[in-house]
Amino acid sequence: MSTTAAPVRDAATCCAAPLTAAPLDADEAARLAHVLKALADPARLRLLSLVAAADGAEACVCDLTEPVGLSQPTVSHHLKTLVDAGLLTRERRGSWAFYALVPGALDAVAGALQHPGR
Repeated sequence: MSTTAAPVRDAATCCAAPLTAAPLDADEAARLAHVLKALADPARLRLLSLVAAADGAEACVCDLTEPVGLSQPTVSHHLKTLVDAGLLTRERRGSWAFYALVPGALDAVAGALQHPGR
């Protein structure tokens, strides 16, 4: 059974158009800041890259603790932050949780930061 979180503030909804195309309203700015804040941590960036580079583009939390050198509860906290930001999905299989990159989430963030026409 999938327990994929449905984020309130996800990458796709905050990153539909480049920042420079039009001024952000307060809600759009808050959504984008939420996603960027999730990315603004070295451990979370490493976890995101580990998940994206894993076989099948998904990884079990049990395989992510050693590479980042953090405890399982700390890794789970960071992964939850990435799920809540709409960057990863989470699926429970037995006693383990597996994480995968949300398709297009990083492209949406990159697109929001690009200047139109470049």
